[in-house]
Amino acid sequence: MNAANEETSEFAFELGVCHWAERNWPPAHPASDDTAVLVARQLGTRGRRWDTIVLECDGDALRRRANFGPKRLDSNLLHVVRHAPESWAYYRDCLPHPGYPWRYVREAIHEADDRGILETRRNGNRIEIRRKWAYPDWVERIVAIENKPDLDASAARVLGSQLEYDVAMALADEVWVGTHKTGERVEPALLEGLPVEAGILTLEEASSDAEVAWHPRTLAVDEPGTRILERPNGGRRDGSAARFEYVSPEEKAAKRLEIAERAYERGWRSFADTMRPDCRYFELRTHDSIGLRPHCTAKGGCQTATECSGRCPEFEPEPPTWRTNGWPIDGGPGTRCRQVLEDRRRRRRPGLEP
Repeated sequence: MNAANEETSEFAFELGVCHWAERNWPPAHPASDDTAVLVARQLGTRGRRWDTIVLECDGDALRRRANFGPKRLDSNLLHVVRHAPESWAYYRDCLPHPGYPWRYVREAIHEADDRGILETRRNGNRIEIRRKWAYPDWVERIVAIENKPDLDASAARVLGSQLEYDVAMALADEVWVGTHKTGERVEPALLEGLPVEAGILTLEEASSDAEVAWHPRTLAVDEPGTRILERPNGGRRDGSAARFEYVSPEEKAAKRLEIAERAYERGWRSFADTMRPDCRYFELRTHDSIGLRPHCTAKGGCQTATECSGRCPEFEPEPPTWRTNGWPIDGGPGTRCRQVLEDRRRRRRPGLEP
């Protein structure tokens, strides 16, 4: 398998994991009637990015989160809307000190006012604020999944260090590895040197079935985490210590909420945002294991965002006549593809206006 095909396979597998998780999470037991699930892909922090993020949410609180719109709230906006008072007050009197200049808080207040999620008024030279809604505690658990369809020894070595970072940091409640199911009596992934705290999920390549080969341990997200900064690189005989720093529970809680907000905005169907669905060769095709996935008729397979761009030698814009045929592809097939994916993404976020 060449590098391009391998990348395509991993991308298609990643979409399959997202589609399966959206319908079947949690894997070990049925979800509570009060629990809603949101799935996103390619999210994380500055030093760590996960293939798949699964949010287990309080259903009622998730619906109330929709009051703040489909766009994410960044750290500055969260600081404002989470601490805004019920009655009018000068913003410096009611908001805790942000730890950075107040001018950035004023910018966030004006942005929140423009988005209609905060009320503001002038009282002389002072800006007073009042909340429109209480920001809900909508995220119950965060689950991170690393996808490696072909988990050989070399891939396991690289993945092992990443999972060790996740376990030490404990930013997610659980970490998993998703891989292809081989059908062997003992799955090869169980024999690799992965942290025992990480769960292993095996998926059928040609169907939507998945099994838990190893259950994960719940990580201590409410306790200080350890951020690994540097590891010994002298091989097995290198006994030097790693460099690390501690991360407070408060910093972890803030980062978890920022990740959840980004997942709320993006979802996992946002792959078309970085592709060219306006190309005449771009299609969305139904596949049993992953639902709709992108397909390039010029290359004859599922393409990645790297391949599907304006720099692709096969790129060719849609003919203008395709965009004037009216319903069901009013605006052209590319526009319709985006609308289909956005409609499905919106349905996973109850309470948003259609």
